[in-house]
Amino acid sequence: MPHPRKRLVVLGLDGLPLPLARALAATGRLPNLERLLTQNACGIEAELPELSPVNWTSVVTATNPGRHGVFGFVGIDPATYTLGPIDASAIRVPTLMDRLTKAGLVAKIVNLPCAAPVKPLSGAIVAGFPETDLDRAASPPQFAQNLRLAGYRIEADTSRGAADFDALARGLRQTLASRRAAMEMLWAGGDFDLFMLVLTETDRLFHFFFPAVARPEHALHGAALDLLADWDRLIGVVLDRYDGLDGPKRLIALADHGFVELETEVDINAWLAQKGLLLTQPGARNEWDARIAPHQTAAFGLDPGRIYINVKERFARGVFHEHVAEKLALELREELLGLTYEGEPVMEAVHLAGEIYDGPQLRRAPHLVCVGRPGMSLTAKFNREAIFGRHGRAGCHSPHDALYCDTDAARPATTTGAGREIAAYFDLPEQNEPAWISSAT
Repeated sequence: MPHPRKRLVVLGLDGLPLPLARALAATGRLPNLERLLTQNACGIEAELPELSPVNWTSVVTATNPGRHGVFGFVGIDPATYTLGPIDASAIRVPTLMDRLTKAGLVAKIVNLPCAAPVKPLSGAIVAGFPETDLDRAASPPQFAQNLRLAGYRIEADTSRGAADFDALARGLRQTLASRRAAMEMLWAGGDFDLFMLVLTETDRLFHFFFPAVARPEHALHGAALDLLADWDRLIGVVLDRYDGLDGPKRLIALADHGFVELETEVDINAWLAQKGLLLTQPGARNEWDARIAPHQTAAFGLDPGRIYINVKERFARGVFHEHVAEKLALELREELLGLTYEGEPVMEAVHLAGEIYDGPQLRRAPHLVCVGRPGMSLTAKFNREAIFGRHGRAGCHSPHDALYCDTDAARPATTTGAGREIAAYFDLPEQNEPAWISSAT
């Protein structure tokens, strides 16, 4: 007699911190969030840096960045020192989707950030931000076509940011409708072992209007709760569908990082430039136009708080050998830990790569990974001169207290640990094998 099919439903709530989730549930306006929090809610830590590509990749590979090789949204070409986007082709280990397909299991996934270009799998997938092309974001091709016919939107327009709440809210409601439509397409018939839906609308709202969400006295608090009520209804749909599943099942809901109100942005490259450690050529067209003068640069930063030392073993025009870089990294750490803003320390911690990562991709990791204290939003732009300032955002990521709920009452420590819970549910072995060979840099 065949064993009953066991199913796992994973609900991603991008950027939702546990303390804020509890406060929002207590308003009585979000009954499905309140319902979700009864499922053994706890807080977990994000992998560093606390960005979506790092942490959703950690979830879907069940490995830390030292193994999967994704350290941020952008990377730098070691020959030309130009910046470029990082996508899923940079992942150096098999994903859960790869491993489930190999095991003959079906995965259906909606809006997984940083998952494009997608690969064929047993099931279906549509990737999320930052991809914009459904042909790269969705598989199989017929699913991409169905999404296109339905007017599916991968991402809301956030270009007006904090200047126009109504425009942002309209865009986020449109993407919520798209998530619902994609879910309806893939849930029909119940042919899946893993179903994963990620709602990124919270992250977008929090970046521009975190005070409106968190502060009841804020003029836009009611409007923010109205928007979140629409988000909450989709959570309710997921919970109702989960309750209707027969046979063995498990629900996991999680965030990829936490969030706090922004006090100031802190530009690492401006700090390095003022120290005489980073020289750039004039005329940068935007924040990503690096224009690094390699022979006059000892170190440079990449968002959000990654510092790379310009070493000969890694970069074509490096100025130090690794043994010198190790000493410089320690010196930079001490100086950064002494950096203050309005009399208070800027940094909560500054880590050497080997302290927080393990695996064969450690050689590609930043030499230092900075963690700002709450409210310090670390950046590393190439067109700013001031270390401190505000540039249109009101909330920033935190590595702490990311929401995690689990009907099996597991309490993983990190997003990587959450991925291991998913893998273990399907009896997939831990990934300690050598990393895949890849041409990504």
